[in-house]
Amino acid sequence: MNAAASPSTDRDRDQPRPAEGYAGDVTPELACRWWQAGQAVLVDIRTDAERDWVGFVPGALNIEWKHWPGMQVRADFDEHLRAQVPAGTRIVMLCRSGIRSVASSRRATELGYEAYNILEGFQGDPDEQGHRDTRGGWRVRGLPWRQG
Repeated sequence: MNAAASPSTDRDRDQPRPAEGYAGDVTPELACRWWQAGQAVLVDIRTDAERDWVGFVPGALNIEWKHWPGMQVRADFDEHLRAQVPAGTRIVMLCRSGIRSVASSRRATELGYEAYNILEGFQGDPDEQGHRDTRGGWRVRGLPWRQG
């Protein structure tokens, strides 16, 4: 947590934010706490290629939302999610930047899950040079991950 952050900012980061069509948006830190405490299942919806090239979260469920290279929504996403996570479970969805995970959170909600989008995703937003991993995200915040 940023030492310069105000107490109200810290409290805000510890609460889900309302969202339309799914349970809400959560910070990477809150998602990680829920996951590590057994209060949520962490579902990494990035492509297999992204996890192979950029890194992964040990212990997360890996269920691609879109498949590389065409980046079409996987027709069997629902089947894979249902096979691995009981309906009604709280899940936190992780993608690269927190964009695809909104769509997957909406779909999971339609399937009967309490689904949250992880803000900032695994790598955060690009900086002025177009580089990720400098502005937020799971990795920058020092949460568990591995390469290769």
